Parts: sequence; structure tokens; C-alpha cells
Amino acid sequence: MSGVLVVTGGSRGIGAACARLGGERGYKVCVNYRSRADRAQEVVEHIQQAGSSAIAVQADVSTDDGATALFAAVDAELGPVTALFNNAGTILQQGLVSECSADELDWLWRTNVTSQFLCAREAVRRMSTSQGGSGGAIVNMSSVHSRIGAPGAFVSYAASKGAIDTFTQGLALEVVDQGIRVNAVRPGVIDTEIHALGGDPDRPKNIGPSLPMGRAGTPEEVAQTVLWLLSDEASYVVNAVVDIGGGR
Repeated sequence: MSGVLVVTGGSRGIGAACARLGGERGYKVCVNYRSRADRAQEVVEHIQQAGSSAIAVQADVSTDDGATALFAAVDAELGPVTALFNNAGTILQQGLVSECSADELDWLWRTNVTSQFLCAREAVRRMSTSQGGSGGAIVNMSSVHSRIGAPGAFVSYAASKGAIDTFTQGLALEVVDQGIRVNAVRPGVIDTEIHALGGDPDRPKNIGPSLPMGRAGTPEEVAQTVLWLLSDEASYVVNAVVDIGGGR
């Protein structure tokens, strides 16, 4: 593989796994992060040791200024983006809809939905063959929660990912004739730090045995699918949402 890969939220978890694998497979990689510079630098060093180029760029991609600055930095240091993993996201503490607040929801929507719109906007402006680009591929981060609703725990998160499913469909059909393929992945229970943000750090260990495959997934397993969707091996795959849930 070759080209420039931008991974938002790339300092840990699934984003970090995707950034590392992308570098190992020949991409020049931008590791975007919001607050963990140390973790982002570890990912960059791994990619550099694998023989590829990488940079870490701090930016809050849920804002216009942050998304614009991120892609400007990539242009200057790596070249125009050819692949985007729209991964930045978060989750609220487990709770009922009757307990949610507008401030929490505003923050969740900005992080999980607005960020993907803004980063896709910047990527399309650079990839679109109708705007002088040479095409590219985008993979959005959804979740199996968008299918199951997550009642009694994470309805807000599920709703934000349902928006990403719809966004993926609309964007895919909007830009397919501009040389851009857009797809999404829907991971299930994956062993990452996001569960601590939701208030249950042991959730993968506790839920894993009840899943059809008998275990939680790993970030690396998700990264394999993301890199395939970004690659020419998936050249006829557009507007797909790929479940990575171990049968869930």
C-alpha cells in the first residue's frame, strides 16, 4: 500500500491499531489526537520503526478550526490525504434516557457525529476527482449498538452511531462518482479503554463469554477490516457497513 492515511482518535485503542497497521503496510500516517500526546508519539515511533513516515497532530476535530488545521498539517508534512479512518469518538457513562442532559448530548454528538462530517469534508475536498484530486477511500466508525439500541445503558451512544450509518450511506452515494469510496465498520465488544469511559472497564471480560464467539474482539481485528476497506482489494465495495461483532 502507499498513500497518506489520516486516523482521527489515533492515539489508542482501535485508532492506534489501525495507524500502526497502516504504517506497517506502507502508508504515510497522520496520528490525530486530542489530549494524549505521549500515546500518539508511541504510535508514531512504532510506524517509523516499521520504515514508514508518521506524524502526530493535536486537533479537536469536532470543531471547524480543528479539522481544518489537521488536514492543513497533513498537506504540509505528508501530502494530500488518500485514506481516512474517521475514528474519533467517545461514550457517556452508562445511564437511562431519563437521566441524560443536553450538555452531555451536545458533547457526544459533536465528538461522534460532527467530527466525522468535518473530517470527511476536508478529505473529500482533497480526494475528489472533480476538484483536482486523484480519489481515495474513507471508512467511518460506527458500532453494533446502532442495530441493537443499547437500552438501559448506552442509548445516546447507539443513536450517535445510527447517525453514522445514515451519514455513510448518504456520503457514499454523493461522492462515488468522484473517485471516493465510503464505507463503515460496526465493531461489537472490543477490548479497549472506551469501556472505562462508560463506567465498566471490565465489560469485555464480563460480556465476552456470552457472545457467539465466546470472547471480545481485539483492536487489531478491527484494524484488519479497516485497512482492507481502504485498500484496492475492496475496490468495488461502496456504501457497505461491515459488522465486526463476533456474531452479535
